[in-house]
Amino acid sequence: MKLQLGSTLAVSLAMLAQTEAFHQQVIQPQSSFQKSAKSEPSLEDLWGSLWPYQGIQTFAHLEHNQCLLDKSQDFDIAVIGVPFDTAVTYRPGARFGPQGIRKSSQRQTSLRGFNYRAGINPYDNWANVMDCGDIPVTPMDNKLALRQMTEAFENLLIDRNSTLSLKQGSKNVTIPRLVALGGDHSITLPALRTVSQLHGNITVIHFDSHLDTWSPDKFPSFWDSDIGDFNHGSMLWMAQQEGLLAKDGNMHVGLRTRLSGTTYEDYEDDIDVGFERIHADDFVELGVKGIFEKIEKYLGENDEERLSRKIYISVDIDVLDPSAAPGTGTMEVGGIMSRELIYLLRALDKYNIVGADIVEVSPPYDPLEVTQLAGAQVAYELITSMVKNGPIVKELL
Repeated sequence: MKLQLGSTLAVSLAMLAQTEAFHQQVIQPQSSFQKSAKSEPSLEDLWGSLWPYQGIQTFAHLEHNQCLLDKSQDFDIAVIGVPFDTAVTYRPGARFGPQGIRKSSQRQTSLRGFNYRAGINPYDNWANVMDCGDIPVTPMDNKLALRQMTEAFENLLIDRNSTLSLKQGSKNVTIPRLVALGGDHSITLPALRTVSQLHGNITVIHFDSHLDTWSPDKFPSFWDSDIGDFNHGSMLWMAQQEGLLAKDGNMHVGLRTRLSGTTYEDYEDDIDVGFERIHADDFVELGVKGIFEKIEKYLGENDEERLSRKIYISVDIDVLDPSAAPGTGTMEVGGIMSRELIYLLRALDKYNIVGADIVEVSPPYDPLEVTQLAGAQVAYELITSMVKNGPIVKELL
């Protein structure tokens, strides 16, 4: 009996000692947890580091400025949301794309942004990458919306130098770049209008399951209107009509949609617009490395020709298989996987990418947020490629 009481007392004393130690070290931590003996911590040291799920949601926790309200605000790469989806021909919802992509970019930060394939951290390098907020686009009048988006992109890029210009001086004026978060795919037209003013004719690499070079008269309706001509399936046709595109080198990657009528007339029209085509089925036969070789061939016969191109990359998230991106308006089965898309985007980092967009991300259809996560990763890869390629010097254009 005495032995049992002694054992119980010993256990109790040991537990009490552990409790007191826990109280001293955790509930009342030692001074080494509170303050550094070497220097007084700054407010930034104390409160400046956030976990990914904390803080106001900007893209990748980047600095946010309302760039459209302040022409004196300089940047090297502008991330801007375009919450517009009233030019769709099927399911709406992409107006919530910018919010969704920003939300799913929260694990990207300058502290954990190093891209192992590129060997750089795009958020901690020469470029000032800035979240410029959203374009306030009307959802009620597509003609007005097109004008708003065009003027907003012009406000964002025209007559605005990158921050690098301020460091290097007037002899090396550099031009800022654009990464637009859509929004439906029609936003590509106003973006191309603006970058073509800065760079001349643009080579478009278009990742999509659909052509988007359809003439408006191809759509099945007797009722015609100028406003209806502008939609997410005709914007590349309109860009060609306006003389914005390069005469060759433009291409679609990931096609698999059905065509109009009973012949290949859609493809014939697509050739007239100036595009080459790479189908999703080609990935099975050629593999992703073979696909990239085909892309390079379309861009030119030699590196000098390819590297001289001013390239705009447009990524419709429905290029991915619905299993990888269910949150979009016009899904097509049999698509490529996110791994293949990211491989190709990474392989393009040696080329002069002057602008890009990620479109048709529609969060309402994907409660698991897989689609917007893919969109955020695409944006990260595009920004990385722009930073790795270096600044665009105005004198060389």
